[in-house]
Amino acid sequence: MSGDLIANGRRTLTLEADAIARIARQLDDSFARAVEVLRKVEGRVIVSGVGKSGLIARKIAATFTSTGTPAVYLHPIDSLHGDLGVVSSRDAAVLLSKSGESEELFGLVSSLGRMRVPIVALTGNARSSLGRAAQVVLDASVEEEACPLDLAPTTSTTVALALGDALAVALLELRGFSREDFAALHPGGTLGRKLLLRVRDVMVPIAGVVRADTTMREVVMVLAHARGLATVVENDRVSGVITAGDLSRIAERWDHFLELPAGELMTKTPRTANVNDLASTVTGQMERVGIVAMPVVDEGARLVGIVHLHDLMRAGAL
Repeated sequence: MSGDLIANGRRTLTLEADAIARIARQLDDSFARAVEVLRKVEGRVIVSGVGKSGLIARKIAATFTSTGTPAVYLHPIDSLHGDLGVVSSRDAAVLLSKSGESEELFGLVSSLGRMRVPIVALTGNARSSLGRAAQVVLDASVEEEACPLDLAPTTSTTVALALGDALAVALLELRGFSREDFAALHPGGTLGRKLLLRVRDVMVPIAGVVRADTTMREVVMVLAHARGLATVVENDRVSGVITAGDLSRIAERWDHFLELPAGELMTKTPRTANVNDLASTVTGQMERVGIVAMPVVDEGARLVGIVHLHDLMRAGAL
């Protein structure tokens, strides 16, 4: 029994994956034209569809909006009862319909035509009424729905969703939409914290500062109270660091290292974080090189604090 269920699941996933792969291979200049139509929009992208296509349209509108292309979902029936007021001649529309003949859609199509709003159609029938009314048609046809009756929209809605994502990502890249732009639109939750959190929000005050002529005996005492990082500073600039992990390596090479100056044994090209760096970026750097603390400097390269990996992880930067 479980084997049959797994086989059914694999069949559905394979059918839908194959359909997306086929559409990807067939993508042509019409996709580039669609992106250009949407890029030139001075207002918003109006996204609409009926039934399951309407649900996919809602998601596409949300993806556009969250990636820098202002968009709104408009129900085609509601558009005939006052909601057409959200549409202006500065907009463009993305309309979804597998058959391209959904009657409920054509009141909206007619209104968009009167307002000279360009239409990008995602449909399985380019010669349909919707296809003929559109300025650009993207092929969203499928050979077979995953539904064993070949009736319920499954493969077709997956293809439409993927095409919507492709449009959104192409626009994102064309506009140079950055991580900072994304963070500004997603200020809440874990994602927002990760993208908005800066080193300055997590760093601790300067501690464990020593001079180049400080003896290693004193440095060992500093390390015990400064969470394992001694920062060698000259004229407010970081000239080197000594970590608790360095001590074992130093002891192996030097018999009487306690009397030596820190400047002789320090790491002379230490990694530092800028106070304005993304906390997530610095977390990744520290994990890659295997360090747990890093001096923080300002735009003038002056030491302003220390950032610790545990504090970064606790703050949700990972």
